Amino acid sequence: MAVNLPYMVSSGTLSKILQKICDASIPENFNGDFLGTKLGFPGGNQRAFIPWAKRCGLLAEDGTPTQLYKDFRNPQYRGISMANSLKKGYAELYVRNEYAHLLTKPDFTKLVTDTTGLAHDNQTVKAIVNSYFNAKEFADFEAKSVKSEVKETKEKKEIKEVVNEVVSHEEPMHNPIHRNKKNSIGINYTINLVLPKTDDPAIYNAIFKSLKENLLDD
Repeated sequence: MAVNLPYMVSSGTLSKILQKICDASIPENFNGDFLGTKLGFPGGNQRAFIPWAKRCGLLAEDGTPTQLYKDFRNPQYRGISMANSLKKGYAELYVRNEYAHLLTKPDFTKLVTDTTGLAHDNQTVKAIVNSYFNAKEFADFEAKSVKSEVKETKEKKEIKEVVNEVVSHEEPMHNPIHRNKKNSIGINYTINLVLPKTDDPAIYNAIFKSLKENLLDD
């Protein structure tokens, strides 16, 4: 089955439109009128930006700007937003090579021809490659999202709260009566933990490591 990758015939216009988006306000609907009147790109070939942006996740199918679009306008998130957009729009390429963005232009062109089945000198291939590389100027594939850092800090705080709560429940065990082996009384505690939601197993490892150090070790 043929693979269709997003592109603009006038690929050189792509980076100019993206730059304009950074400066303009967010429209309720990104349509031809907004592109032509507000951004100043009224040409027919330039309207190909809209389907390109939809394929890359910057616009919803109805033309509504997505969160990726909004993040792209923010200098703090621009690099990672475009990186995610390109990975979405050119997903078929990333299935073949997860580091497609690190390829040289000739190697990237070969990846496109292998994926689409088109000849290397085909005009569509050239448009796909140039569109990708023009958009990639805005991308930062190595950037760590500030949102991720905030989430990580929040999870660490939740871990600390969970551990402190468990340790506070363990304090009665330090009563002398429990330390006197001749008069020891066995008491079993059932402690219910409310763990923070996370996909990172390291978070849970940190929780149980702390519990072991504070509760289980003598």
